Amino acid sequence: MDSLKLLQPLKLRDLELPNRMVMAPLTRRRADYDLAPTPLNALYYAQRASAGLIISEATQISPQGTSLPRTPGIYSPKQIAGWQLVTQAVHDRGGRIFLQLWHGGRCSHPSLQPHGALPVGPSAIAPGEETALTATEDEVPFVVPRSLLSSEIPGIIAQYRQAAENALRAGADGVEIHSASGYLLDQFLQDNSNHRTDAYGGSIENRARLLMEVTAAVIEVWGPYRVGVRLSPSSTFQDMNDSNPEALFNNVVAQLDQFKLAYLHIVEPRIKGSHDDFTEKKVQLGVHHFRPLYSGTLITAGGYTRDTGEAIINQGDADLVAYGRLFIANPDLPKRFALNASLNPYHRPTFTGGDERGYVDYPFWE
Repeated sequence: MDSLKLLQPLKLRDLELPNRMVMAPLTRRRADYDLAPTPLNALYYAQRASAGLIISEATQISPQGTSLPRTPGIYSPKQIAGWQLVTQAVHDRGGRIFLQLWHGGRCSHPSLQPHGALPVGPSAIAPGEETALTATEDEVPFVVPRSLLSSEIPGIIAQYRQAAENALRAGADGVEIHSASGYLLDQFLQDNSNHRTDAYGGSIENRARLLMEVTAAVIEVWGPYRVGVRLSPSSTFQDMNDSNPEALFNNVVAQLDQFKLAYLHIVEPRIKGSHDDFTEKKVQLGVHHFRPLYSGTLITAGGYTRDTGEAIINQGDADLVAYGRLFIANPDLPKRFALNASLNPYHRPTFTGGDERGYVDYPFWE
């Protein structure tokens, strides 16, 4: 069954991938209480090293960037050492892993912030949907964030640059900039969350400025061939919305194309957070839309199966397919696809938070 396009190798700029199946970034909330990866996390990633590429769970670039309890960071020496455990374990199994760099912005809670401060965002506008998770894992309404001062934005860019340097020290193969799912960079892009009147608000070019400056800073560390960017142009998760999403994201994708990145990672319209979204969407901006606008490698993510993943590759709309829930439950997913074998069902209650159950105990195909 190696005739599957999904199982054929791909050259990702200067990195050889043995197949086109990507392990999607998956927030599992199993870091320790210093927000550092542990040997349990290393085992989890090593089990899934047969993926053509692993993209790590979202990893905060600073204490201020923390969005959820027990998510890993990449700003302290202990966190860097924890990620070294993970990358070494993946490499020992022959795998490749990019670290996803994350700032939660307004999607946080004071209990997760240094000294109980307000979360920050482009503007003082709280998400009107979903709920925040506190440090004690209570669900509460989001608070109104503090609008970042213009003078603070160079510091945010510096946090991304430092996190990129730390990921390099941790032994990652590259980094992905998280500009999706309603987190800080996405908040700057979309005009329902960005009401600024300075150089980072108003026009599309201004709202895209922070993402472009962050991308340039991260490329200074890694070079363009080891940097990817993730976007969710159609997602309404965490109350995201834009008055003209097609114009916005066409512009963003065209600008990102100039960087000659490792890849652009697009979340399909049918996904909202970690769930399928079956509501009828006005905005349908997936890889099919962006393929003519982007000359580089495209990753698509969005509830794909073996057959639908194969179809999107054969159509030429995407080069790589990211699998999330299926990789959670099937650490040897490429082998199962090769054999057209049955899949372990996933157990949603153990997706985030908890221990080894529902994390490293899914069986391999015998």
